[in-house]
Amino acid sequence: MKTVGLIGGMSWESTTAYYQLLNRGIQQRLGGLHSAKILMASVDFHEFETMMRDDRWDDIGRQLAVISTKLELGGADLVLLCTNTIHKVADEIEAVLTVPFLHLIDATGQVIVARGIERVGLLGTSFTMEEEFYRGRLEQKHGLSVLVPARDDRKLVNRVIFEELCCGKFGDKSAADYLRIIDQLEKDGAEGVILGCTEIGMLIRQEQTSLPLFDTTRIHVDAAIEAMLA
Repeated sequence: MKTVGLIGGMSWESTTAYYQLLNRGIQQRLGGLHSAKILMASVDFHEFETMMRDDRWDDIGRQLAVISTKLELGGADLVLLCTNTIHKVADEIEAVLTVPFLHLIDATGQVIVARGIERVGLLGTSFTMEEEFYRGRLEQKHGLSVLVPARDDRKLVNRVIFEELCCGKFGDKSAADYLRIIDQLEKDGAEGVILGCTEIGMLIRQEQTSLPLFDTTRIHVDAAIEAMLA
């Protein structure tokens, strides 16, 4: 089994899901007392959220490049960045590694294409929904048409992520708001919806909607398990 390096803490709520899902997945695949070989570097999300708001993405990229190098030197055979939004600096991370960097957006795009879906809705932070690094990669590399909510709904989705989900708050009102937005994306032509923030899968479940949901945390973990056992 290969050792996976996790860059976590953005937020720690979803990073705990990565840890649990990786270990459960390995145990299910190998049985017995098997568990995942994991190295983790967990950051202070307050510092990174401040840099995001201040548009200091170069600083974020430099810091995560250093962390990635430390994970590789510590014995990681592959590296995962346990957040959607910070994949904006994925190129900076990948540039310093000699081991594989498992890109969350590509793993998600591959699963969606395999399902035969062409038009997909996207929920996430404002950075994820509005900037080119996420939508553009899905469109250009995977041939998908990506739909996002209207402006006011994007603001709502973003607010809930930072003010509630990242703080471990998963309320019925916010879940209902998200489901309403998912319904509107379906009316707009979406054949499925990407839960493009690692915390959204803790708020919304597939059984709450008939529209296919693509939980990026689970997709990323599944891809990591395949790579670890290859």
